[in-house]
Amino acid sequence: MNTRTNEQPAHGPRLRKADGSPIRVLVVDDEPTLTDLLSMALRYEGWEVRTAGEGRAALTQAREFRPDVIVLDIMLPDIDGLQVLQRLRADGYQTPVLFLTAKDSLDDRIAGLTAGGDDYVTKPFSLEEVVARLRGLIRRSTMAVSDSSDPRISVGDLTLDEDSYEVFRAGEQIELTATEFELLRFLMRNPRRVLSKAQILDRVWSYDFGGKSSVVEIYISYLRKKVDAGREPMIHTVRGAGYMLKIA
Repeated sequence: MNTRTNEQPAHGPRLRKADGSPIRVLVVDDEPTLTDLLSMALRYEGWEVRTAGEGRAALTQAREFRPDVIVLDIMLPDIDGLQVLQRLRADGYQTPVLFLTAKDSLDDRIAGLTAGGDDYVTKPFSLEEVVARLRGLIRRSTMAVSDSSDPRISVGDLTLDEDSYEVFRAGEQIELTATEFELLRFLMRNPRRVLSKAQILDRVWSYDFGGKSSVVEIYISYLRKKVDAGREPMIHTVRGAGYMLKIA
């Protein structure tokens, strides 16, 4: 059991969905003690929690429970967490995913993000850290409420709607994950402005990746494939400085 439990989860303002119902969380790990502790911490937040100890059980629970966010261990006894997420994404599920990994290596973390994960924590972790990461994912997912009077942001033929979480380029809809959406929104709110990797990490992920800024490069690559594919590029690299969104 590798989880640090000496810290109580921070109990900030309760997050609920727009219709007032509780956030639904699926916790997937083959260590019962860990899933029990996480479930306790998340229920303390007022969230509804279900658990699974294997990958195939997780797929079943995800399809039946329709969670708003998933905590997913990479190492599972039948199929690993990366395969679980790949199958969910292939089925059209864009649910934000927080990976749990026992390996403190960049390659392992990048593998999780490349598979479509939105964030990760490395074991051993504190319950407070997991709750904080999940709250961040939930806030930037489709459950987030916009405080803008005009929910639409437009740059050239690219339009982002903060209320419906829809993105269009030249009238064609673009499907984005929660993290991709938040990254694009940050770029679109700052057109023709160079944004450093550090600024992007702080705004999109809300914490320091310990200098592992390669996660920004990965997500910029994802956005380019979706936003710029077959079109005039809008996302530009400014070497040694960062990235900029502008009309060519």
